[in-house]
Amino acid sequence: MSTTVIILAAGKGTRMRSQRPKVLQPLAGRPLLGHVIQTAKKLHAQNIITIYGHGGELVKQSFAEEQIAWVEQAEQLGTGHAVQMTLPVLPQNGISLILYGDVPLVRQSTLEQLLDASIASGVGMITLNVEDPTGYGRIVRKNGKIQAIVEHKDASTEQHRIQEINTGIYCISNAKLHQWLPTLSNNNSQGEYYLTDIIAMAVADGLEIASIQPDLAFEVEGVNDRVQLATLERQFQQQQAKELMQQGVHLIDPNRFDLRGSLKCGQDVIIDVNVIIEGECELGDNVQLGAGCILKNTRIAAGTQVQAYSIFDNAIVGENTQIGPFARLRPGAKLANDVHIGNFVEVKNTSIGQGSKANHFSYLGDAEIGVECNIGAGTITCNYDGANKHKTVIEDQVFIGTNNSLVAPITIGQGATTGAGSTLTRDVAQHSLAVERSKQFEKANYQRPQKLKK
Repeated sequence: MSTTVIILAAGKGTRMRSQRPKVLQPLAGRPLLGHVIQTAKKLHAQNIITIYGHGGELVKQSFAEEQIAWVEQAEQLGTGHAVQMTLPVLPQNGISLILYGDVPLVRQSTLEQLLDASIASGVGMITLNVEDPTGYGRIVRKNGKIQAIVEHKDASTEQHRIQEINTGIYCISNAKLHQWLPTLSNNNSQGEYYLTDIIAMAVADGLEIASIQPDLAFEVEGVNDRVQLATLERQFQQQQAKELMQQGVHLIDPNRFDLRGSLKCGQDVIIDVNVIIEGECELGDNVQLGAGCILKNTRIAAGTQVQAYSIFDNAIVGENTQIGPFARLRPGAKLANDVHIGNFVEVKNTSIGQGSKANHFSYLGDAEIGVECNIGAGTITCNYDGANKHKTVIEDQVFIGTNNSLVAPITIGQGATTGAGSTLTRDVAQHSLAVERSKQFEKANYQRPQKLKK
């Protein structure tokens, strides 16, 4: 049976107090709506229909690369009205999951369970038992079967004691949506078309309504303001931390860890406090990350130790490498095994061969560095001439002296040595010594300039 995902994402989000549409507010490094779309793709939905309204052009632009059918809800006339807008593009056959752009964390496994439960009758929903159901629609059952959804303001004293609530997430056959949605009425105090009315229609038609509950309550929590957004962020991060620890990762303090993407880890990985993981990252066996490190789309092989406050962005790091503290690996950084990158060293679009070291205060950009090289403190590959980038090649077993400027394009031959303080502008032959300095100048009895007296 083909699956359609309908996402309601037309709300303004006034309580966010933001110029950005609510569904574009970030959670775990991704817009709220992005989480829902990602889950829909994991379900292999044949159709993703997103209903937009406030800030619609910005919302559409943010997901321009996704295969989405966009439907506008120009007037905000209720959830039922929003889904009505999809009828011209909604397939006649198959089944639809109705989700929300501001309920970002419902899991794939939960929705698969809902789909399976709904196949027989063509109508299903997610409910949740809560300690305090105040303000929520109550699920009224008779002999265990769902009979109605009663809003809090309309509930009787007895119904107020019901702790099972409506989450608003439904699974309904497309044929029933085409049958029921055109008949919705706005004859109520709000003058809106309520999606909950289709549950009453299903009961009237003699259908048994399937229901499931999520394993994690936060899966069905919505976001209306900054406080709720921050609360949901923490709940999600704590769950991700728990899952990593169950896989064997040693998080020094799971309350001070953020995963804003995906992380694949080997055995005996240790992650210190305040580490942030973004995008898709991978850590090999026995990798250690010091406090405050940030990794984005980075792979670090087994046995590597990273000291505090080092930053990685689209980097590849080999085995048994030593990095940091305060190192920065930018896009295109590729480190072989047994490399040392020390404090305040920046590497960009550069490969560094096995056993090479750059231990202090260097910038290595657009370079190719061989094996067993030593890069002296303060060394810079001068890769930019003001218009174009140029490459520096440092062959194997090269010793670069302290405070060198290597003006690209340049090649330092195998086994060569360069003197401290050199600015090198020409290639250096293999196994030679290169020194390029101006003659030292001294002036006796030199007087420094003095501040003028006012």
